[in-house]
Amino acid sequence: MNTNMLENHPYSIPYIESDYRVAAETLFPPEHAAPEKGPTLAAVEAFADILGIGMEFKRIMQGSSSGEFRHFLAHFQNNLALLISKTWVEKSDEIRKEHLQRRLPVLISFIENGDYESALAEFGIILDELAFLFFGNQSLKEDFTEYALRIDTQMGLFWWYGSQIRTRNLQIDNNILRALLFIGICYLTSF
Repeated sequence: MNTNMLENHPYSIPYIESDYRVAAETLFPPEHAAPEKGPTLAAVEAFADILGIGMEFKRIMQGSSSGEFRHFLAHFQNNLALLISKTWVEKSDEIRKEHLQRRLPVLISFIENGDYESALAEFGIILDELAFLFFGNQSLKEDFTEYALRIDTQMGLFWWYGSQIRTRNLQIDNNILRALLFIGICYLTSF
């Protein structure tokens, strides 16, 4: 595989180790490299491993009991609510935090109803807002992924993944949509 493929990608990842690059390109190939068929479950699992959440991701995807699943979603919602509330922002951005808090039950409702397409779209919006809370205006710049990668490779890949789920037209199987969603949920649950 050409290790420079992501450098020409709209969300460039120029400074990345080859193992990470291969996992990223397998999950979401650069648009100029091949027609978009959508990610496979194997690519999603490999990306979860690269993010350091592989075991948790596989456990959730294997369909543990409904009580365990509800507990996991509650844990995710509580962790994300805590992250949002504890993030320091300028007084003028407090309203963003409040709006983001109100989006969480909407996301959880989509997930509980099995509407993973809507859930993934909502999760993309949540990630945009969360990136702004964490990184401010830097999250709005074209080089945000590179900036995040320089801080931490796994964290940078996570924000790159967020940009991909927001910008790709994912006409894929519901099980793959669910898997893509749960990469992000598992990552933020362990954040």
